[in-house]
Amino acid sequence: MIARGRRRGIPSKGRRRFGGAAVFYWVVKAILTPILRTLFRPWIDHPEYIPSDGPAILASNHLSFSDSIFLPLVVPRRVTFLAKADYFTGKGLKGRLNKMFFAGVGQVPIDRSGGAASEAALNTAKRILAEGSLLGLYPEGTRSPDGRLYRGKTGVARMALEARVPVIPVAMINTDVVQPTGKVIPRLGRVGIKVGQPLDFSRYEGMENDRFVLRSITDEIMYELMLLSGQEYVDTYATKAKADIEDARLAAREALVSDAPTARRAS
Repeated sequence: MIARGRRRGIPSKGRRRFGGAAVFYWVVKAILTPILRTLFRPWIDHPEYIPSDGPAILASNHLSFSDSIFLPLVVPRRVTFLAKADYFTGKGLKGRLNKMFFAGVGQVPIDRSGGAASEAALNTAKRILAEGSLLGLYPEGTRSPDGRLYRGKTGVARMALEARVPVIPVAMINTDVVQPTGKVIPRLGRVGIKVGQPLDFSRYEGMENDRFVLRSITDEIMYELMLLSGQEYVDTYATKAKADIEDARLAAREALVSDAPTARRAS
């Protein structure tokens, strides 16, 4: 059965490894919470669906960089996110400050290059859940390029089955308006979080290597996120959509360059 509401002891090795980061997380949260609550007045629907203890996956849509800031802000427990390793490998003072900040807001570095790196990411997620923690995931794999909801990757389903934990859908609202992609400084606005009822996939126990089961579970999660967020759903991966948008921009730029000599001759 899927584990619910059960606190598991954290191994001493895990406590040593993450003890400093855990303390820093609560320090950062204590500093940021009153500031962000005053400026952005975040609201949350149905916080009671998030368990007060025990492991669970918070599966969220991904509209903005600030999603990983506002979701932990409204959840009393610590939320640990899997983040791309690039955030932790910068050079110099800026790199060290970035590493401290991302660790402070509850992010753990993973290599997202695929293959063996994907297996390592899965093991990291399972370790976090085995410690009885909340794991935050973005099934789309990257931020939405246009505010729509894109096809989920099946890693979330495999993590849920192997760790035997519930998946709680979470919809971020208005974060892309407050901090659009590419903007470092957010604009003032109100941010919302909608929490859905926990999804129990124990009926698929032992089927974590069945790709059809993993796709079915992932699609169910994305359907719940679509209902919660009100986003239009697109049945393609966000990474492909981003690549298509960039290709279209390059083609438009090349067309403008090639048209320029013709326009000058005509004049």
